[in-house]
Amino acid sequence: MVKIGIMGAAGKMGRTLVQVINQDPECCLAGALESSSCPLLGQDAGTVAGIQPQGIFLSSDPESLGPCDVFIDFTTPEALPSHVEIATRQGKAFVVGTTGLQQAHFDLLEKASKTIAVLWAPNFSVGVNLIAKLVQIAANVLSAGFDVEIIEAHHRLKKDAPSGTAIKLLEVLKEAYRTSDVVYGRQGITGERPAHQIGVHAIRGGDIVGDHTVSFCGIGERIEITHRASSRETFARGAIRAAKYLAGKSPGRYTIEEVLGL
Repeated sequence: MVKIGIMGAAGKMGRTLVQVINQDPECCLAGALESSSCPLLGQDAGTVAGIQPQGIFLSSDPESLGPCDVFIDFTTPEALPSHVEIATRQGKAFVVGTTGLQQAHFDLLEKASKTIAVLWAPNFSVGVNLIAKLVQIAANVLSAGFDVEIIEAHHRLKKDAPSGTAIKLLEVLKEAYRTSDVVYGRQGITGERPAHQIGVHAIRGGDIVGDHTVSFCGIGERIEITHRASSRETFARGAIRAAKYLAGKSPGRYTIEEVLGL
């Protein structure tokens, strides 16, 4: 039984994680951390998540958490440094799905990996990580004579653009196309499209969970690889799968591809 602590347990992803953990016989909720400003502090994490009480209460004190094997963090870049410190100090494996990170955040994760097991991924969906492989295969075949564009869409509350997943797909394409020529949206008289330029476009609106499309546009044909997420559960299930994989692992950096066997 893997004991999981959730950082940001009252947030949208935090509540979804609590719901999915409750459905998984191989793990249990062992801690629910929230910021000191959260108005729900002291409430049962299960009740907050809309399920039966779990006997685990939202707390802003990391020392009050029960014995955890792994922490999962889907909060904000601003909260990450303190969460890294908590996981490192307590010697717990650390799964991170927060996007919008800067190099300083990745440096913190790298430093933490010297003493604990760490896994960061921009997307924990099985399908998204599979299409990254498919995009790599397609790009290696189509890099000559095909223009490539990334279009991603998310809900109106998402704070970073482009998404972490779009950035991951972009890195795959930059390597295959051997280019650093990237344009983020277009406006005005842009002239003819340069060969091997990669376009990236972000849509924000409504409650879109997450859509990603990579279009390879040739003469007389177009190939599109698309993934659409209809529920946050797909990300939560992937993160819990990663947590179970990381439990008991030696210190180091691990990847979602290792978890999924890709």
